[in-house]
Amino acid sequence: MAAEDAFRPTSEFLRTFEERGYYQAATDLAALDETLSEGVTPGYIGFDLTAKSLHVGSLVQIMMLRWLQKCGHKPIVVMGGGTTKIGDPSGKDEARKMLTPADIEANKAGIRRVFEKYLSFGDGPTDAIMVDNADWLDQINYIEFLRDYGRHFSVNRMLTFDSVRLRLDREQPLSFLEFNYMLLQAYDFVELNRRYGCRLQIGGSDQWGNIVNGTDLGRRVEQVELFGLTTPLLTKSDGSKMGKTAQGAIWLDAELLSPYDFWQFWRNTSDADVGKFLKLFTELPIEECERLGALQGSEINDAKIRLANEVTTLAHGAEAAAAAEKTARETFEAGGAGADLPRHELADSDFDNGSIAAAQLFVKAGLAKSGKEAKRLIAEGGAKIEGETVGDPGEQIAESRFADGALKLSAGKKRHALVSRA
Repeated sequence: MAAEDAFRPTSEFLRTFEERGYYQAATDLAALDETLSEGVTPGYIGFDLTAKSLHVGSLVQIMMLRWLQKCGHKPIVVMGGGTTKIGDPSGKDEARKMLTPADIEANKAGIRRVFEKYLSFGDGPTDAIMVDNADWLDQINYIEFLRDYGRHFSVNRMLTFDSVRLRLDREQPLSFLEFNYMLLQAYDFVELNRRYGCRLQIGGSDQWGNIVNGTDLGRRVEQVELFGLTTPLLTKSDGSKMGKTAQGAIWLDAELLSPYDFWQFWRNTSDADVGKFLKLFTELPIEECERLGALQGSEINDAKIRLANEVTTLAHGAEAAAAAEKTARETFEAGGAGADLPRHELADSDFDNGSIAAAQLFVKAGLAKSGKEAKRLIAEGGAKIEGETVGDPGEQIAESRFADGALKLSAGKKRHALVSRA
């Protein structure tokens, strides 16, 4: 890596990739830079269909595809309709839950909606395309696949890759099914090159072994030079993973997480992460990202609002970002309810003899995952209804209190919701 550390790319995409903090490693950085400088280079990232949407833990990959397109190249979004049936062992302690074909199709539809916000799809040279690896993986004849491709993989080498070695070091089972995943991902790269001229695969650093297998397979069976490019696995300054919070995943789909809650996640970024996140998740110039990230004291809050607005605009549109900021100001500065706060309706079945327990009300509002968590919130003095602290988790909230409209519930200073009667 010493030679790569001294190398300064000339292609716009790799310069952007490096300046904004995406770069971790490449299979051949100089040759990739030359290829990117010569013309439109198709590149892909694969996404397994294990959930109804993607969360912000995948946002680095999405932004890399966006920058690839902005720099004049062709993004290929690969939906893992085939590989999802096996499950990627990378970074996992146990095998993934098996999904039905119907589950996979439903998840694909939700994930597709996310990408429509970030990429321009079409038939032009730099328009993005979305493909499903089930189109070719479902057609594989196992004996032919082993004969034509299996002989190019060394089990000795595969055992050294982190996705396998770490699982074995922890003496956790790795099924033969999962072990085959890296063969199929390598084959994906070769098939994408055949079909679409794809030359580049991008992924997190945990995908390095899988990517290298693909570049090697392309050289062995097609005599073509393919390239791999990885980004560091992203963590926050406190060491926690992006996309995971005490309240759950920060989804990119407005049906799973409101734009307001999405905006609040970014507004609550720690001071130490502001500059880094501006570079990774917005399109602001590098100089502006660094200026905002260097602000101190109360001024850093302005930078956090800028971050929240920029990221929310990309994910949900400028109107949603403006509405979220307005609601936040009304809620926190003016003490109002905020028109864009998450709203929840209570059904007849939620009431018992005309009332509902305070702890259960906070669960229904999405401010606590369970009754136990709601009771802890109340015991710590963090639960409020219309600004009044709740002192007893068993306190009965009468149905009649909803007669004049929604009640505002607060969990701490930053999480709020409106609850009304259906």
